[in-house]
Amino acid sequence: MYEEKNFSTGSLVLSFLVGGIVGAGIALLTAPQSGRETREKISELAGDTKDKIWSAGQSAKLKIADTLSRGREYMEEKKPALQSAVEVGKKAMEEEKARLHSRV
Repeated sequence: MYEEKNFSTGSLVLSFLVGGIVGAGIALLTAPQSGRETREKISELAGDTKDKIWSAGQSAKLKIADTLSRGREYMEEKKPALQSAVEVGKKAMEEEKARLHSRV
């Protein structure tokens, strides 16, 4: 569903992370507790969030590397066919040019 609206997986994950952070921050700031307890909870939340963001970044990095690798493999597989098609196109163009010049 989100792909139909041109949202990438990364932006979707980032949206959930930001929403979670904002929601947790609001919950911490409105909870009835001392300032010290609030600071400790915010510190814990920041550490957890940092870990989650780092993990998501590593996951994205691996997916990107895999996609690039598969793209290179695909291009290597299709390279001979593409080169052949280009040569056939060049030959057809030269033949057509020769045919047109012979008419003049």
